[in-house]
Amino acid sequence: MELEAHFAQLFINNCYVTCVNQTKLSVFNPATGDLVSDQIPVAGPDDVDSAVRAANAAFAAGSEWRRMTFPERQKILFRFADILEANQEYLASLTRLTLGAPYLPFGQAEIATAIGCFRYYAGWVDKFAGQSFPADDGFYKIVRNEPLGVVAGIIPWNGPLASVGLKAAPALAAGNVFILKPSEKTPLAAAALGKLAIEAGFPPGVFQVLLGDGSTGALLASHMDVNKVSFTGSVATGKAVQVLAAKSNLKRCTLELGGKSPAVVFNDADLANAVQWCVNGLTTNSGQICFAASRVYVQEGIYDTFIAAYRAAFEAKRSVIGDPDAANSQLGPVVDKAQYDRIMGIIENAKQEDDGTLLVGGQPLFSKGYYIEPAIFTDTKHDASIYKEEIFGPVVVINKFKTEEEVLARSNASKYGLMAGVFTQDINRALRMSSSFDSGVVGINCISTIHFSCPFGGTKESGLGREMGVNALMAYTEPKTVLINLNY
Repeated sequence: MELEAHFAQLFINNCYVTCVNQTKLSVFNPATGDLVSDQIPVAGPDDVDSAVRAANAAFAAGSEWRRMTFPERQKILFRFADILEANQEYLASLTRLTLGAPYLPFGQAEIATAIGCFRYYAGWVDKFAGQSFPADDGFYKIVRNEPLGVVAGIIPWNGPLASVGLKAAPALAAGNVFILKPSEKTPLAAAALGKLAIEAGFPPGVFQVLLGDGSTGALLASHMDVNKVSFTGSVATGKAVQVLAAKSNLKRCTLELGGKSPAVVFNDADLANAVQWCVNGLTTNSGQICFAASRVYVQEGIYDTFIAAYRAAFEAKRSVIGDPDAANSQLGPVVDKAQYDRIMGIIENAKQEDDGTLLVGGQPLFSKGYYIEPAIFTDTKHDASIYKEEIFGPVVVINKFKTEEEVLARSNASKYGLMAGVFTQDINRALRMSSSFDSGVVGINCISTIHFSCPFGGTKESGLGREMGVNALMAYTEPKTVLINLNY
């Protein structure tokens, strides 16, 4: 695919502009290792300042965006969702160039999340009410939810359009203006959004795109005229973002920082259902999802049966790994050589340290590209890094347990708390477990999924704040109390 000129530009104030900073990045096709482009710009201080000035002008009192009625703003968001849908195959092809995810099932589903988010939050535009309290004490009290202003969204490479929906849709629905900073690994679909934003009718400065690397994200997180940053990525980078936000203007932060999600399978679970959810929840996008079911605990009564069924389903995935552009491929490579080397290094270290039994997989695939055969480790040591740390690749650890109390303690003994799943036909046990898991989301007879209407986010080092649902709107607004004195 030959890239147009705007893929090497920034989108500022409804115009594609040449980056002032001269630094360029290269992006590669993970299916082949071939160069896609060596002209990806890195927005520097002058570029970020330009975007922030345009954003503040777009948010200023009396601006076109601030004067819009709810139906007018709603219409733009709905139109943007329609345009995303009309261009979904094109956008997926751009992401696929540097992420390597086939269109089906992941590429289409990922874009569907973005489309759904914009439609969901468009519906909220005229329904996000405040509060009022009676004047029993002589004061009539009103609480308004007011937009924060300039919001920056720093998004990850593994779901580049879904993340736009999760962050930009509620921010814009609440009346903010938005600056998008995509990952340097998957910048192309984001670069294409500028033209679509103009077509949807966003006024200048309301939706902007700054390509760049971590240095660009740091400039946004530390900028004195940015009011909030929403970041998805690693724990280490999330902590750095929070420090920069605090040291600048104490800007608000939402941080979604990954997980090591436990899936607990009891003796009475529906085996086929548990296997399907656990396998898909680990292999989707080649394991590169934050809520992957990467720790599986199976009660001893069905352990051997589960392992056999899980292994069979797991090995079946091997037949659908291949060229992301091929019609029969469902799983592609990992995103780049750095990720490939990291995952293979973790697998090799686990083998050398005897951290568990490698049941199947863990080998490189094909002569070109960054393909990894999905790996199952069993009987893993509780202090092994393969058991404790997020791998962000197609590697699962499966362990046996006896009692509910034991598995709950082991599930919660993690620095992460993004998602957990319990598989059982005992509803009382399921609800007990859902209350006792230390995680932001719990699936009963499911795992590794989200829904627009419900908050998504984690506890502990999985992050701060929530995305999705009305909670996202609350995260992009500030309550303002108005007190009306009726006693004079």
